[in-house]
Amino acid sequence: MRAAPILCALIGLALWASPGRAVDCRDESYAGNGYTICEVDAAQEDLRLFLRDDSGAVMGHFSTIETDLAAKGETLSFATNAGMYHQDRAPVGLFIKDGQEEMHLVTNPGPGNFGLLPNGVFCLRPHRADVIETLAFRDSGISCDSATQSGPMLVIDGALHPRFLKDSTSRYIRNGVGTSADGTRAVFVISRNAVSFYDFGSLFRDHLKLPQALYFDGNISRLHAPQLGRDDAGFMMGPVVGVVAPRKETGAGAAQN
Repeated sequence: MRAAPILCALIGLALWASPGRAVDCRDESYAGNGYTICEVDAAQEDLRLFLRDDSGAVMGHFSTIETDLAAKGETLSFATNAGMYHQDRAPVGLFIKDGQEEMHLVTNPGPGNFGLLPNGVFCLRPHRADVIETLAFRDSGISCDSATQSGPMLVIDGALHPRFLKDSTSRYIRNGVGTSADGTRAVFVISRNAVSFYDFGSLFRDHLKLPQALYFDGNISRLHAPQLGRDDAGFMMGPVVGVVAPRKETGAGAAQN
């Protein structure tokens, strides 16, 4: 009988096509708004920032990142845009990739959401990820393997950004990240309907119970979450954060032996 070998081969092909479950993504409602929430164990998973390929060209799309990783035997388990950028997709604030700084830390106030101080830094170090308010980061002496600066902060030491208004009528699709005090829990969120800064910050503080959270961006926000069947496409992005896993190639060859 050949049923068992054929079944093993099919299982092997399925494992090759599917990334490991490195991220827990789910849709939730809170306080009348809908969100997609992706939780990452930063102590265990391979969180990376992306901007340029080896030639220096901006990758800009989840599909481009996936192609680049596939050539290295890896896959993208989750990704989202991670910080504001200029028209040429260069980062507005601090950007460090694998120890190489492309843009320096910006500490002065300015126009737009990025300049609505306090803003902050999403910092990746071995086995942890942290959101840190910009001036606290500047004074801390912390060295990040990779980092991206964005703003405004959503939650600072358990408090909402002081400029957020409960009755604000400014509502957009928004995405951001919050981290636990020990740096092991990184939670990425994108709203499924337009929300205010107050509502978005409250989600991180009151529902997710995270002491620090940072806004990434608004209407341009996109998500790659294969386990939810979601792979948002559109115009080119700047910085992207994602979880990388080995591409699994098992079963098919063994089934033929």
